[in-house]
Amino acid sequence: MNRREFVVATGVGLSGAFAGCSGDSTAESGGTSEGEGATPTQTAGASDDTATEAEETTTEESTSSSYTVSMEPVGEVTFESVPETWVANNGSWADMGIALGLEPPKGVWLPSRYHTQYYDDIPGVSVDGSSIQQLWGEGGVGKEQFYELDADVHVIDPNFLINRGSWAQSDIDEIGNQVAPFFGNSIFSTGYTWHDYTYYSLYEAFEKLSQAFQRTDRFDAFQSLHEEFQTAVGDVVPESSSERPRVAIMWAAGNEPEKFSPYLIESGTSFKQWRDLQVRDAFAETDVRDFHSDRGQVDFETLLEIDPEYLMMRGHENQTRTEFEDTLVAHLEDHSVASQLTAVENGDVYRGGPLYQGPITNLVVTERAAKQVYGVDGELFDRQRVADIVAGDV
Repeated sequence: MNRREFVVATGVGLSGAFAGCSGDSTAESGGTSEGEGATPTQTAGASDDTATEAEETTTEESTSSSYTVSMEPVGEVTFESVPETWVANNGSWADMGIALGLEPPKGVWLPSRYHTQYYDDIPGVSVDGSSIQQLWGEGGVGKEQFYELDADVHVIDPNFLINRGSWAQSDIDEIGNQVAPFFGNSIFSTGYTWHDYTYYSLYEAFEKLSQAFQRTDRFDAFQSLHEEFQTAVGDVVPESSSERPRVAIMWAAGNEPEKFSPYLIESGTSFKQWRDLQVRDAFAETDVRDFHSDRGQVDFETLLEIDPEYLMMRGHENQTRTEFEDTLVAHLEDHSVASQLTAVENGDVYRGGPLYQGPITNLVVTERAAKQVYGVDGELFDRQRVADIVAGDV
């Protein structure tokens, strides 16, 4: 018997393989663990209907206005009341919740990869990352902690838990019935063969979360702000593709790397800023394959052959620009081969942005990227307007 006032109208039937992030020493999606052993995922009862259906429902515990929101791969989830507490898979969903004016999630996979410093310039918006529980541990993801966290909804793709956390479908069913339902989709990258169901864009996913928490007014306001932002970004992008820079995005493990995990720009949400800025993907013009494909790496000799105009390094978002320059950039400048790269000679080596981004994060990192590759001076979005929307002044 379900302890909570939630009804899963269409149950989750999920199997397959997913290898997720294992820890801070590996790439946010480019380390040695994520994506290994992938096989197709099968789902049952999934729906891509974005509409919310409200109806009056009487349960044994209460009489309230229920509503249903669909989310692949979990299908339709009916909420008998608006969730108050929640757990998020990663920083993408956590940031969406903050944008909706919610309290931070009780737990995420790895809090260190939810980069709350992006809120520093947003008036009145801050998150104490130390208060968020880390779901991932040495032995994987313990099931008991979900009872302890006692959240009202788990904004997590169950495939992530089944395959990276070594859960069984019965574990998903147990937590979904005894604690709260699952409601999530892994949207940050489209490079996984196991993810054979719908990928949502950032704002498609954001809309669904706003429906689940009944805060669609904030979503509408953010969508309008985002449209204005897209116009501002478009104005700084050169019309001719030949004038747009060749960019190589890589995961750099540590401050003195000799090899890198290459990322090819694709349609996952973690590449949104680069798609919007219409940069040219230096790796896409070569036979270098995305690390999702074969777990391959590139060395300095390969990079010298490609010689991108800009090097964007992931995995260093917790460093300030000065710290980044004093460590990784200094290493490249002192390296016999790396120092010959055009990007190193011109001082165009930058932090490449996070793996996970929600609506607020996307505004911040896109503006930063525009300054990096196009020399934009000034702000491209209104910080106070973001703060007002978060506060409910829509």
